[in-house]
Amino acid sequence: MVISLDLIAGVLGFLFTLLIFSYVLGDNPLFRVAVYIFVGVSSGFIAAVAWWQVIMPRLVYPLMSAIASGDMVRMGLMLVPLLGAMMLLIFPHRSGLGRIVTAFLVGVGAAVTLAGALIGTLVPQILGTINAFDLNTASARNIGFIEAISNAAIILAGAVFTLAYFHFGARPKADGSMHRLGVIEALAWGGRVFIGIALGAVFAGVYAAALTALIERISSLINFIINFIGNFL
Repeated sequence: MVISLDLIAGVLGFLFTLLIFSYVLGDNPLFRVAVYIFVGVSSGFIAAVAWWQVIMPRLVYPLMSAIASGDMVRMGLMLVPLLGAMMLLIFPHRSGLGRIVTAFLVGVGAAVTLAGALIGTLVPQILGTINAFDLNTASARNIGFIEAISNAAIILAGAVFTLAYFHFGARPKADGSMHRLGVIEALAWGGRVFIGIALGAVFAGVYAAALTALIERISSLINFIINFIGNFL
């Protein structure tokens, strides 16, 4: 019998699925071997992708092109990230050198995260809440006035209550404890309700996805065993 790549891949998938399922019996060396191999392969794949799709085309090749053409300005711009990478590799824990690059990366990352939160989350949520009260759009979708207003009110209440839950402004009391205003506390209680509903829906979706993956893996194991036995019969 000729051993094909599909057979090898099927056997490896079968073995690793059993190794992962062995965690049902508790943490054991077989499960840890599977996890270590997965982490190692993932790290190697990420390193290869970073090297061939980021470092080489965005740093090495442009730097070599700038050196060949004699473009000093472009060469200087390419040397800046190269110098930063070398500072992180050579001086990761020393003051002044590695910290400069780390501070730059953290600052840029924080700015990108903040801009993404505002533009990608907060602003669309505000616009979506406002558009929920657009009765013309609701009528075009055959949604009645009462239903449209009710849906918009629930969306507005959910947005306001949830934002109030994350309002951390508080005033000190005579006993030294910190308490928020009564109105904010009442709105925050409503925010907990909406957050609980949202987390419940997310958990249900995650559970459904995990159950689907489990069914797919079990079906794959059964099909592999049937096909493997059929090849020998």
